Amino acid sequence: MNLLTVAHRPAVEVAPDSSVMEAVEASLPARVGAVAVVEQGRIIGIFTERDVMTKVLPKRLDPDKTQVREVMTSPVITVPPTLHIDDVWNLMLEKHIRHLPISEDGRTVLGMLSIRNVLELLVQTLKENLKYMESYMGR
Repeated sequence: MNLLTVAHRPAVEVAPDSSVMEAVEASLPARVGAVAVVEQGRIIGIFTERDVMTKVLPKRLDPDKTQVREVMTSPVITVPPTLHIDDVWNLMLEKHIRHLPISEDGRTVLGMLSIRNVLELLVQTLKENLKYMESYMGR
């Protein structure tokens, strides 16, 4: 399965010199918890709601004056769209990641995958497997 079928596409992107407030405002209409930070067509970081909670608010930084580059997560981990969902799940658990940009080349963002997307896909897969097993067992 191609991860792009369950990811948010296109990913919301902001420039590194965008303010935190601009990044938050860009994410709200799309109802996403993470935006890709892109400079000259290349992903250089990711800015998430967790960054707001752990880097902006505790330090009482002004979201209108603080640039995303100051508080983004970088370097960013990306995954190819063909990575198996089990591998994505394991990576997210191992690295404590809730959002993963999808990229073929590690530079261009094709979509943004959230842990919710992954869980929904895993549940769907388990339901399909259960149906298959039930029909195999003759129930």
